[in-house]
Amino acid sequence: MGRQMELESVPGVGAKTAEALRELDDPERALSEGDVAALSRAPGISEGRAAHIARGAIRAEHDDPGGFAATPRASELYEAALSLLQERTVTDYGAKRLETLYPSGARSRIDEVRAFTERALERESTPAVRTALAGVEPLAEPGDVRVRDRCLATGDAETYAAAQSAIPEVSVELVDDARQLAELARSYATVVVLDEAFAGVDVEGDVRVEPGALEEPASVVPERVLTFFARNRDAVRAAVAVHREAGLEAPCDLDALDDALDQLADDGSVRGDGELDRLSTAVDDLDAAVSAAESVANDHLRAAIEERDVTIEGTDLLSLVERGAGVDSLLDRELADEYAAAVERARDHLVDALDLRDTESMARRAFPDEPTYPVEHEERVVSRLREELTATRDRRATQRKRAIADDLAALRPAAETLVDAALELDVELAVARFAADFDATLPELTDEPGFAIEGGRSPLLDVPFEAVEPIDYRVDGVTVLSGVNSGGKTSTLDLVALVTTLAHMGLPVPADSARVGRISELHYHAKTQGTLDAGAFETTLRDFGELVSEVTAERPVLVLVDELESITEPGAAATIIAGILESLAGREAAGVFVSHLAEDILAAADADLSVDGIQAEGLVDGELRVNRSPVKGELARSTPELIVEKLAEDGDGFYAGLLEKF
Repeated sequence: MGRQMELESVPGVGAKTAEALRELDDPERALSEGDVAALSRAPGISEGRAAHIARGAIRAEHDDPGGFAATPRASELYEAALSLLQERTVTDYGAKRLETLYPSGARSRIDEVRAFTERALERESTPAVRTALAGVEPLAEPGDVRVRDRCLATGDAETYAAAQSAIPEVSVELVDDARQLAELARSYATVVVLDEAFAGVDVEGDVRVEPGALEEPASVVPERVLTFFARNRDAVRAAVAVHREAGLEAPCDLDALDDALDQLADDGSVRGDGELDRLSTAVDDLDAAVSAAESVANDHLRAAIEERDVTIEGTDLLSLVERGAGVDSLLDRELADEYAAAVERARDHLVDALDLRDTESMARRAFPDEPTYPVEHEERVVSRLREELTATRDRRATQRKRAIADDLAALRPAAETLVDAALELDVELAVARFAADFDATLPELTDEPGFAIEGGRSPLLDVPFEAVEPIDYRVDGVTVLSGVNSGGKTSTLDLVALVTTLAHMGLPVPADSARVGRISELHYHAKTQGTLDAGAFETTLRDFGELVSEVTAERPVLVLVDELESITEPGAAATIIAGILESLAGREAAGVFVSHLAEDILAAADADLSVDGIQAEGLVDGELRVNRSPVKGELARSTPELIVEKLAEDGDGFYAGLLEKF
């Protein structure tokens, strides 16, 4: 009951999913480690579903209530961060596995991923490794293996049911006595008896008493192991190549694994065994070889008859023989030696063509000593020869299958580890490539509200990353961010949100360095298009009211708001923003409110509020020159003010008067 409760206590795991997960060797380990590859091996569990289940298990393990991305815009930034990582994976699995990385307020979860990230940053992604990774995919369990040349037999109904469940690839038969067992032995190449009571029973055929067979399915159905490796051979070999190229420590002798795989054909049959090849060829070519042997004998006999100097002209004799007139007596009297030579040639051809050994004497009996023309084979003997060759081939194949299956079964855990390690390497290399592509570093995570970003560059802008101007920005508590139009206020908020999200995912951030205060929720309110109607405006105010009232030391938040004034009239907006900022300032919150109403907000506030400004440095050839890093404690000058200032420099008193109004 404990195991059932553990599985079904995971968010997103119901009774049906729990039942599927129990098919795995160690579902609890797979869940606790977020092992998407192992989870996706459960019946009916796709990689996407496995990632969802793993994320739920991780949350449960770290007592993480979720909900970090508390607004649609915050969720969009997480999805953007995830996409940047997923674009750098090689395998589909790697992209799904990355979905188990999510922003969390639980310090234990963040530290867990940071440890993973530190390992990942030591990896080097080379073209050779990425090429090898392209062939790696999670191992698939073949569900269509059926074996018809052998069966299981038992006289016990309970054992019968257990056998059907344990080894569904073969038929299971109920038998009461040796007579019924003998009937099965005539129908199947091999009969495996599960009851000790049948030990010592003398039955013709390949009948084996193996009471422990259900504990070792591979001994009964080596095809299970062989088909598994045949279907997954390319993935296993790709994983071997990954380990060699990346210098990973392997869980087994890679050359031995390669050699074992070389003995398998694409369909799971064995190859590389000369004796089995000889027997298989003999079975396949038997009818053609018999027909060719007949032709050899008849060609020899025809030539002998045509050339023979007898009382009847050779051509007339041939005509008579072909009409069946006294064939036996003619051959016996005139051509006994030639007939014997012809038959011997037929026999030699059949034995040589099929490379027969143990069955040579039987094959020679396929052509009788009694004279006939044309020479014909004995179908009864050929049928018996076919049965003997087929049985010998099948026994040899089963022996080889068992031997190879034993080797591969012992290597299967190592093969699974190889593939899983290669897939996990893809995830690590994606993080390493992300860090390299965006000059990202692991941030410092503190318990103080706010953030400090140095040399931060957003990879989300519509310009090449190399062309992005780095910014420095620090906020402790809450502040108003002012700035000129197109000065980069929104992109600054996006960078802050991205850095905060990545830091809480345990991942590196695109900055020279960063300090991020740990939070439980990120509230990012994007710019609203147009004034809200009364109902929507009231809903927005309620949202902020609930947010302010729920912020505590146990639930710290970061609030990012882009031009909240767009929701209502400017005068009322300044008063509302001032009230929200005052309320947040006295709580465990950090916040940045982008607004064009900075002066009005400061005037409306009853307490001192912080203000930062993205400063315009002037107009150069009509283009706005901006310092993208916000300046602490300074209101940004507006673009109109800069234009009036430029005009006032020309000396016109009108513009000088206007400038004094700013």
